[in-house]
Amino acid sequence: MENNETVAAVEPAAPTPNSAEATKPAKSDRARGVKERKESAVETTIDLNDPKYYLNREINWIDFNEKVLSEAEDPRVPLLERVKFLSIFWNNLDEFFMVRVANVFRQEQTGVAATGADGIPPRRQLTIIRQKVSTLVDRAEDLWLKTLQPALREKGVVITKFATLGGKKRQKLEAWFEQNIYPVLTPQVVDSGHPFPWISNTSLNFLIELVSETDEEDVRYARLKCPNNIQRFLFLSKDLDEAAPDLSFQSSYKNVQVILTEDLIGECLGRLFPGFRVTSYGLFRITRNTDAEIEEDEADDLLEAVRDYVEQRRFGAPVRLELERGMPVRLQNFLLDHIDMKPGQIYKVSGPLAFSEFMDLCFIDRPSLQYVPDRMTSPEVFDPENDLFATLRERDVLLFHPYEKFTGVLSFIDRAARDPKVVAIKQTLYRCGSNSPIIKSLIEARRRGKQVTAVVELKARFDEERNINWAEALERSGVNVVYGFVGLKVHAKLCLVVRREATGIRRYVHIGTGNYNALSATIYTDLGLFTSNEEICADVTDLFNVMTGCGIIKRYRQLGVSPLSLRTRLVEMIRREVEAHRETGDGHIIIKCNQLADDEMIRELYRASQAGVKIECVVRGVCCLRPGVPGVSENITVRSIVGRYLEHARVYWFKHGGDDCMWIGSADMMKRNLNGRIEVITPVHDPRLRERITKMILDAQLADTRGAWSLDADGKYTRVRPKKGEAVFDSQNAEFQHKGVRK
Repeated sequence: MENNETVAAVEPAAPTPNSAEATKPAKSDRARGVKERKESAVETTIDLNDPKYYLNREINWIDFNEKVLSEAEDPRVPLLERVKFLSIFWNNLDEFFMVRVANVFRQEQTGVAATGADGIPPRRQLTIIRQKVSTLVDRAEDLWLKTLQPALREKGVVITKFATLGGKKRQKLEAWFEQNIYPVLTPQVVDSGHPFPWISNTSLNFLIELVSETDEEDVRYARLKCPNNIQRFLFLSKDLDEAAPDLSFQSSYKNVQVILTEDLIGECLGRLFPGFRVTSYGLFRITRNTDAEIEEDEADDLLEAVRDYVEQRRFGAPVRLELERGMPVRLQNFLLDHIDMKPGQIYKVSGPLAFSEFMDLCFIDRPSLQYVPDRMTSPEVFDPENDLFATLRERDVLLFHPYEKFTGVLSFIDRAARDPKVVAIKQTLYRCGSNSPIIKSLIEARRRGKQVTAVVELKARFDEERNINWAEALERSGVNVVYGFVGLKVHAKLCLVVRREATGIRRYVHIGTGNYNALSATIYTDLGLFTSNEEICADVTDLFNVMTGCGIIKRYRQLGVSPLSLRTRLVEMIRREVEAHRETGDGHIIIKCNQLADDEMIRELYRASQAGVKIECVVRGVCCLRPGVPGVSENITVRSIVGRYLEHARVYWFKHGGDDCMWIGSADMMKRNLNGRIEVITPVHDPRLRERITKMILDAQLADTRGAWSLDADGKYTRVRPKKGEAVFDSQNAEFQHKGVRK
């Protein structure tokens, strides 16, 4: 059927909260007697809008990042992987300040009242954020200085100060400085003729005090930015004087000395200021607000609007100032005289600043300090000798990354690009990474005369410049490029292949939960569904036409599509589960997502819990729902999985009295996903695929005792431990994912 509205009309409509049907008891309700009436009374006396039933998003996010820090603290994790988790912790913190804290500061400065369902005003949020972040920063510093750095030293990876090196090694580093660093440095003095320079976001900077060699009264201050296009780590052999010409890591180094570039620059600062003596210096770093608004409605050209936005983001207001602990007070005072920062925005750090860049250190060739590579498989259907499209005509195919290789997705798109029977390919691109094979396949498809359309989301935060470059490369190749959608981000993960076959035109679709990024697919857990289901393919075709042209479809045949129908689909499923529970008494919902923060959806889950439905949530990141609250959410549990792989798949499962249904897709339960983006969730029709997802993902993560954390009603997370006598079960264990056997 092609008429979406007609299809929608034959589906049973869910009752609205205010309708007579929503409050009228069914026959089975009356049969349950007093107990059911008591439960109904609870529903009517509890105000589910009360802020006490909601957790604050920003504070809960900090609790999520604490779980990342806990992975870095976990001695079961290989040493360099612990350093990687610590780097991720700091990188997360950078983005948190750039976006979330910046927004809270803006609310506080403009006098905005509390905006979240939790009702906590901005000023109080900032106080709590300061307290919790300071505690975590202290833990992170101690972890590095007292545990990880000494442990690395014992394993032959020694973070070394320039001043402690022998003469030959110092000479080599000084020569490297003269040839590769000195020419690109730009010292900037601050005086009456030279105002304090602009400090770019998250750059690493020196503040330097200078005294004239001829006049002790002539004291000056200067700023020097550490170049961000020079390697952060310089490697020497601890046992030998030799080093690689570019000071890169060499596998032959049994014991390696690592010198930070800023340490080398600090030792050589005097060369930049002839006639002056460096009397003191310190490092600092500023985090700026990057959450500027793109004026889409006023822009004649969305591409130019995004370019302007990327440029403007460099000039965002400062949100956080990090100071190297031990910086002389007079330097601190000079800096604060020139940067308008409140005391609550200043953090003194003992470990290296910009620790997020230590991610590069984690990839040196030290297998004994890293995870043993997991065995990843590729289903036979994607073998070059097999007819993939013939298989998809018979049945749906599911991939679970990274346990199953992303090469299956790449193969699907590349085969379509080269298949003479394929006449068109339509693709969404949100974050496709560097050197993307998908981009190459789309360009090849166009070279072969196929109609190729790419919906490139220019507004993917922190990937805007890369996406602009990809979009322009595709356009130059003749691909029809659409630059997102005014007012909405296109976050859906879709690829549509149109093929001319003997029986006529046939369509094939891939719908994913993650980005079309081959690199992130090795570290993110995501699902991808391949199908030739006619109604799903028709829905995807219609959605592409909406994205590239214009039109309003309030209801799709099969898909849930935000912003118009996805929320409605989920609400219907929750309410139908309540109705099924009233008939069978075994209502059950399982939700796996990255964030659960939409207050309307939380209230729907609360109502289902009040009706007796069992609800199990696996939420990796932010969760604003309070589980286990008497009379509200005592039937709801929430856990989070943080481990080797980043949990990214979204799955919504409803028991429906034994006639279960399952949806997967790109959308989390957040307002931005449900109201401000184009997102897609698709039903999984094949019962074998539903069973597989249930067993390998939902049931496994609800049984996890390795990376699982349980959330309580007070907003506290507790690590889940195995019961006495039970073995630890890791749901991310690759062998379990391949064989379905717990190990």
